[in-house]
Amino acid sequence: MASREDIRHFLGGNAACILVEVSGAAGSTPRDTDAWMLVAKDRTFATIGGGQLEYMAIDHARQLLKGAAGEDRLTIPLGPEIGQCCGGRVALSFKSVDLETRAALVERSDTEIARRPHVYIFGAGHVGDALAMALSLVPVRTVLVDTREEELSAADVPDIETCLTAMPEAVVRDAPPGSAFVILTHDHALDFLIAAEALARQDACYVGMIGSKTKRATFRNWLSRDIERPDLFDRLVCPIGGTTVKDKRPAVIAALAAAEVITAVLHHATSEGEASHGQQKPVKA
Repeated sequence: MASREDIRHFLGGNAACILVEVSGAAGSTPRDTDAWMLVAKDRTFATIGGGQLEYMAIDHARQLLKGAAGEDRLTIPLGPEIGQCCGGRVALSFKSVDLETRAALVERSDTEIARRPHVYIFGAGHVGDALAMALSLVPVRTVLVDTREEELSAADVPDIETCLTAMPEAVVRDAPPGSAFVILTHDHALDFLIAAEALARQDACYVGMIGSKTKRATFRNWLSRDIERPDLFDRLVCPIGGTTVKDKRPAVIAALAAAEVITAVLHHATSEGEASHGQQKPVKA
């Protein structure tokens, strides 16, 4: 089954389609000028924000596909006029997708995906699988890491990578700057080893470890005894997902941890001036 982000699959199955781009946005709008979508006869790819604005855009694009005369640019005031409460104004451009535009779209999509921050999940158990599933829905590059081949083979999560390794700490060392590390293996000693390696990286945007107050205290003692810089402990999130919700079901822990991770990742991207993860200029034919 093709990935929901596989633009090549969409373009390959739709010879005729229209590229819709947000070319201008003023005031409160559903999306900004990095938003775009493709509209084919009976399918769409990506989104410009949903709601009545998107319905109007799809209808206009399909009229163009049928050969009807129509504007290649629309300016749409939101609010009472179309029943969207945002209240801003959106400019849309419409362009038939030719071979050159197809190539430009594939390149843009590949660039956007390549620039996404990495999130490494160590441990393909129940929580690890659930967290990988939750993160598969957001624009990050998720890598599920384990030392056990059977656990990775059992993981059935779309749009993520898996990494089988006997030395997960080496994966930490090789990770790109700005990565997030979530540690929940089957072995406390391995958790501590991976966490120490991750905390030693000054460029990690998030280091979290599943556990309890007792595990956190044990790790702190271990770190103080065996590591030259015990102050690194202050950067550790443990337990992941916070302590407000007292629910230990894997899916609940994963949902809370996913919110924590994506907040840290996007905050880091914003501070680096990359909040849009590769905001692109309109595609030129």
